[in-house]
Amino acid sequence: MGLCMTLDVARIRKDFPILDREVRPSVPLVYLDSAATSQKPAQVLDAMRDYYERHNANVHRGIHTLAEEATAIYEGTRAKVATFVNAASPSEVVFTKNSTEALNLLAHVLPFGPGDEVVVTEMEHHSNLVPWQLACQRTGATLKWIGLTDDGRLDLDDLDRVITDRTRVVSFVHQSNLLGTVNPVDVVVAKARSVGAYVVLDASQSVPHMGIDVQALGVDAVAFTGHKMLGPTGIGVLWAPLARLEEWPPFLGGGEMIDEVTMAGSTWAVPPHKYEAGTPPIAEAAGLGAAVDYLTDVGMDAVRAHEHELTAYALEQLQAVEGLRIIGPTTTEMRGGAISFALGTVHPHDVGQLLDERGVAVRVGHHCARPACLRYGVPATTRASVHLYTSTDDIDALVEGLRAVKAFFGA
Repeated sequence: MGLCMTLDVARIRKDFPILDREVRPSVPLVYLDSAATSQKPAQVLDAMRDYYERHNANVHRGIHTLAEEATAIYEGTRAKVATFVNAASPSEVVFTKNSTEALNLLAHVLPFGPGDEVVVTEMEHHSNLVPWQLACQRTGATLKWIGLTDDGRLDLDDLDRVITDRTRVVSFVHQSNLLGTVNPVDVVVAKARSVGAYVVLDASQSVPHMGIDVQALGVDAVAFTGHKMLGPTGIGVLWAPLARLEEWPPFLGGGEMIDEVTMAGSTWAVPPHKYEAGTPPIAEAAGLGAAVDYLTDVGMDAVRAHEHELTAYALEQLQAVEGLRIIGPTTTEMRGGAISFALGTVHPHDVGQLLDERGVAVRVGHHCARPACLRYGVPATTRASVHLYTSTDDIDALVEGLRAVKAFFGA
């Protein structure tokens, strides 16, 4: 490996079976799409298999051994997640399908209406934009947004103009999946609090790569997802202080989220069960618990330091490719390891296809952040993104592949 990395990446990679595969004969996989979904260590796969082979039962509803074991696994993961993000209590951790469902939940339960304003940013993933658009259409509220600077940062000069006495919700991303930008949460929170607004944070990209402390952030709700933090698809997390969860109404109705039901009406279970209608993702919770254990054992400070070094290396190597334009910050200051770029006039889909022929897996498109692409005048980008199992060899393979793409197109 080209650098002395913080983590023993070679050892870590042995825990991820998929990283040993070839995408075609003699073409090994080079995985640089972790911002879309992370790969899973054997410990996560084993935990899910063990649940199905030995403990498969529904939770909270039975007194037989399997039901009690399944419940212990499910609630054990809730406790692990609470510790991982420094929640005050496991009761503040609500399991959802993903970040998108958590953000939709909030867009339905937070109180706002005609004459009120909801504020987002121009760099939001569609999952933190479309739910608020729909909510504003439904309630008569007005959607506003904070713009971006030319170098991929929030335009903080917009705060006083956009956030006003009418603002009821400010919802923004912690770390951009397109630009890699890490936003100044404290600055935005201070302005939102000055007008009494709720603050929602999309931490889908920050929890897996930086770790967060929900109490220190000072926000009203945080959304993140399991599949980007080494866990399985199908499970996400909404965190909010218990007082908020008690205050807000339910989102989905059905079994488990009730206290008493009559034909005339129903009352609700206490949080977090109030927001977990129906049979939950139990096997997925088992996998998420194993993922939290894995990240905890490695240490989020070490993960963050490793990705910082790797991102610095990648930015340096990519900027040495003639004609390549990085969309977003070009230094490691307040940025993560998702790097989007344009390669001359070559369409990103062509870049991605030619890289795939060399085994290099990147993401192409607007990355569910089309307004930000429009802001920077690109219909789509190529995105490379890293995680704790990424090495400098992977970055070298990417750069070599990009030079081959340029040669192929005569650029």
